[in-house]
Amino acid sequence: MNRHIISIDQGTTSSRAILFDSGGRSVFSSQLEFTQHFPRDGWVEHDPEEIWSTTISVVQDVLKFAEENTKEIAAIGITNQRETTVVWDKATGNPVYNAIVWQDRRTAAYCESLRKQGKEQLVVDKTGLLLDPYFSGTKLNWILENVEGVRSRAEQGELVFGTIDSFLIWRLTGGISHVTDATNASRTLMFNIHQQSWDDELLELFSIPASMLPDVLDCAADFGHSDKNVIGAEIPIAGVAGDQQAALIGQACFEPGMIKSTYGTGCFMVLNTGTWALSSKNKLLTTVGYRLDGKTTYALEGSIFVAGAAVQWLRDGIGIIDSAATTESLASSLDSNNGVYIVPAFTGLGAPHWDPDARGAIFGITRDTGPAEFVRATLESICYQTLDLLEAKRRDGVQATKLRVDGGMVANEWFCGFLADVLNITVERPEFTETTALGAAFLAGLQVGVFDSLDDIKDVWKVDRSFEPTLAEAERKRLVEGWHQCVKKVKTS
Repeated sequence: MNRHIISIDQGTTSSRAILFDSGGRSVFSSQLEFTQHFPRDGWVEHDPEEIWSTTISVVQDVLKFAEENTKEIAAIGITNQRETTVVWDKATGNPVYNAIVWQDRRTAAYCESLRKQGKEQLVVDKTGLLLDPYFSGTKLNWILENVEGVRSRAEQGELVFGTIDSFLIWRLTGGISHVTDATNASRTLMFNIHQQSWDDELLELFSIPASMLPDVLDCAADFGHSDKNVIGAEIPIAGVAGDQQAALIGQACFEPGMIKSTYGTGCFMVLNTGTWALSSKNKLLTTVGYRLDGKTTYALEGSIFVAGAAVQWLRDGIGIIDSAATTESLASSLDSNNGVYIVPAFTGLGAPHWDPDARGAIFGITRDTGPAEFVRATLESICYQTLDLLEAKRRDGVQATKLRVDGGMVANEWFCGFLADVLNITVERPEFTETTALGAAFLAGLQVGVFDSLDDIKDVWKVDRSFEPTLAEAERKRLVEGWHQCVKKVKTS
């Protein structure tokens, strides 16, 4: 019988479940958006209970479809918004505070104080990460220090910490499994990526009780079974990876030098560096790409905080589009951006700038500027930010000739074409662009035998279209220089 896998893709703006068959094809999906909370400037939170309720709802939709269509479910895979931090009661499972989202910048001053104490190199050497509010460790410290009674309860062993994958697994297993995988652990600032273990020196630095931390497993492993009383079925949870590492797997980037870029709420470019934990001299992140059978594959990553979120801002923030689908026709209706640039530093600038205090700005508007210019400049800004990442990788000695892209934005043909023009390399779009969810399914399938090897997964991946650069070099340089000048104007350091 054709065995199927449920992939839970718990993202920054929505929770989704997709049913995949053994050929890696999407059979059915269900998706629900949830509320974004912005209590203060630079603060971003989610209600963990809403994350849970939307996740359960979409999973039950998939289970209902599977039952009605006699589809055998072999396993569950989970991929998640990384770095987002939850603390909950060990006995009840109740969160003690909202989830602090990866985009949140409230710990910028704390990070700066640690830098002034000379602690950043310690963090970089052990974790491959920078001292930045992006990561989980400083968010967890904030909850311990600022939510009444939490530190004492944590030190008494009453509370546990997890990224979203851990929280979902805890709930799905009825509180039996407190686990995570190596990719999510590698994004916490508390995990030594070279020793593949939680690091006592880092825990002391951030004042984190070790008892709060989950066990760290391979990406394809036994994470427990869903409790029948929770979702109505007992299914092995067999694959877990943070969203960007899941996309690396979903894009079948298994050879050193292969590179992918995912365009969701943010944009994340990840390069497979094999067994070499390449240390960047250009503020890129060294991280765990995946860990299988106890063997770690490393990656070099650049993170852009605002990509699809900028399109969402066009729709929900300033109301100049009704849906993201209209951006393609609006952008292509213009011969150029007419000198308009948007720097979408809504929550600071990510790699390679790492400026948490930078804020967004619009340049070059005139009386003739209208919705099409705003839309095109927004899409272009995401391409320019991608170029910033690619140039940083080149300065680290990595030369890319093609880029595999995925995520919701790459359905936009104009965007993919302009991306190829700006990067001046081939851009490959796969047949199935939601590769984050597909990667989680691949991992779960590896664990339960739906897929025998990574070679099986390579055979599943298919290119839909390749985009070649067509822009004249002089024009490309002119546009890029304009972008660089605008970025300089919003940076604070």
